[in-house]
Amino acid sequence: MPVQFDDSAAEPGAIPGDVRAVDLHAQSGWFGHPRQLARLFTTEAMERFGYYGMRALLTLYLAQHFLFSDQTTTGIYGGFTALVYLTPLIGGLLADRFLGAKRSVKFGAILMSLGYLTLCFGGQPAKPFAVIEGQRYEVSVQGNGEARKQFVTLGNTQLQVGGTGQLVPTLGADANQPLLIKGNEDKTVSLLRADGTEARHIAAGQFEPGGERNATSVFLLLIGLALVVIGNGFFKPNISTIVGSLYAQGDRRRDAGFTIFYMGINLGSLFSQVLCPLLAVGMGSWGGLGWWAGFALAAGGMFVSWLLIQFDGGKLDGYGDRPADAPANRDAFIYVGALLTIPVVWFLFTNLMSYVKPAEGSGLLGYFLTLPIMGKIMFGTFLVSVPGILIWAFVKGNAREFQMMMAAMVLITFNTVFWTLFEQAGSSLTLFADRNTDMSVFGLFSISAGQTQFFNAFFIVALAPLFSMLWNGLAKRGIEPTIPVKFGIALMGVGLGFLFLVWGSRFAGPDFKVALWWLAGLYLIHSIAELCISPVGLSMITKLSIARIVGLMMGVWFLSIAVAQYVAGLVAQVASVETVGGQVTNLKVSLETYVGVFTKIGWFAVGIGLLLLVLAWPLKRLMHGVK
Repeated sequence: MPVQFDDSAAEPGAIPGDVRAVDLHAQSGWFGHPRQLARLFTTEAMERFGYYGMRALLTLYLAQHFLFSDQTTTGIYGGFTALVYLTPLIGGLLADRFLGAKRSVKFGAILMSLGYLTLCFGGQPAKPFAVIEGQRYEVSVQGNGEARKQFVTLGNTQLQVGGTGQLVPTLGADANQPLLIKGNEDKTVSLLRADGTEARHIAAGQFEPGGERNATSVFLLLIGLALVVIGNGFFKPNISTIVGSLYAQGDRRRDAGFTIFYMGINLGSLFSQVLCPLLAVGMGSWGGLGWWAGFALAAGGMFVSWLLIQFDGGKLDGYGDRPADAPANRDAFIYVGALLTIPVVWFLFTNLMSYVKPAEGSGLLGYFLTLPIMGKIMFGTFLVSVPGILIWAFVKGNAREFQMMMAAMVLITFNTVFWTLFEQAGSSLTLFADRNTDMSVFGLFSISAGQTQFFNAFFIVALAPLFSMLWNGLAKRGIEPTIPVKFGIALMGVGLGFLFLVWGSRFAGPDFKVALWWLAGLYLIHSIAELCISPVGLSMITKLSIARIVGLMMGVWFLSIAVAQYVAGLVAQVASVETVGGQVTNLKVSLETYVGVFTKIGWFAVGIGLLLLVLAWPLKRLMHGVK
């Protein structure tokens, strides 16, 4: 008879499985677990290899290849990751009702592989230009990496200066000479001669950088991202479902099995976040093969994942099959329907790209009304569902159930804050690494900005076993921290990570770059914080929810993570820095901007964490013994 378990896989976004009771005790053969776990472990590792390899490149690809502004870059990134955590709700539902987990995983793997492959066709890099006092000029780029500089050539045309209407010759002897673009602290721009003297001073607001992009390349970019989003919705929730189905009801190996499975997630991301940026942008003096190579490697990893699940040699027969009562003639409709949603996702991305910040003083309502469609949907749904579910619990449940639901909603809200700040890794922290971090490793070689995301995966793999032993040891002594205390520690940890980097910025060199190890220290602190919150979230939801709406509560949990990803993009936009040709024009201003934002969110997170620690005792009472 089918039974259900809660799935506490640690990665945010892993969905509880519909676990069928199957007697597999006699079939153990891989580290004391069913042999099928090895196949699923490798399949998930290769899928995560593709996803995290692509994610390590995405922000830099948008900023440097397409020359999108920081606001557009971080907006697209936040919208993409938000949809990645939102679509599994639909993919899991379709698998449970119609396709079955295994068919869904195969279909998702194909779409994601095609998505990464589509990203390879970025075409020629966007051509930078600048609009100076109303007139457009082409910008030329010389050098690579840290030696990369942007120049503008002003011809013999005339420019209107100030508001007097007077026309004057541009630069005299400096006309038709390449002039170095340098941003100033007061947001003015200086055009410098070869000897470093100023040839022209551009007032604030009169220099507007831009990029001329190929429309077909941008179209393919958004289509590729849409394929990844939709494919992930089919793949991500259902691979966990198959893992859960390997264990019979009451099998104590199940939690350990998911721990092994989770290690596959981190091992896959660990290697891809080194290799994909290596192929794309190189390392040290080697400039790499190009963006296409990094995305091609991600596509290859995803294709291997599909091969492992498609040609399993019968090892997965009987697992993740179509539900017995599901109609068998709906598959084609679902596949075609999924493909027809590609234009919808493409539209959401284009709407994000056209977002304009509201004018100051427009108020909260004005801010909400000017949000992109994706923002309105996510915020609106979350703000309605949280109080709506609590009202339902108050009316339909007893006092104990209502109190437990209250505790769950409070923790969901704090969890949203954590992931909003933690997910700066792929956006503002990656741009900080590219612009204001000395990437030298002991002076032996240099890594790229995309490869810095390797630190988190490495620390998780290294520390996860130690934390497992720590919690077990504390539990045996009866002093293991409660769930609210762990959440509070995690929030304080994510804040302290930012403050650690801010402290390191005081030791920046004359080039306004901090040593790589300060950024590595941030990721170490953030990884410790992640291990305090990630493994317990899903389990907490299933234990605190009223049984009749546990599925709905799980939906709210994933909605909160999706909202966090979207808001993470908005936070990263606050740290936007003006660029020309994908490069900042003043590293001092860039460093001060990042330090200012990181200081604010660092202290904010510490304060929120302290607040949760204060609330831990009343929340413990509301949880009625749930641990």
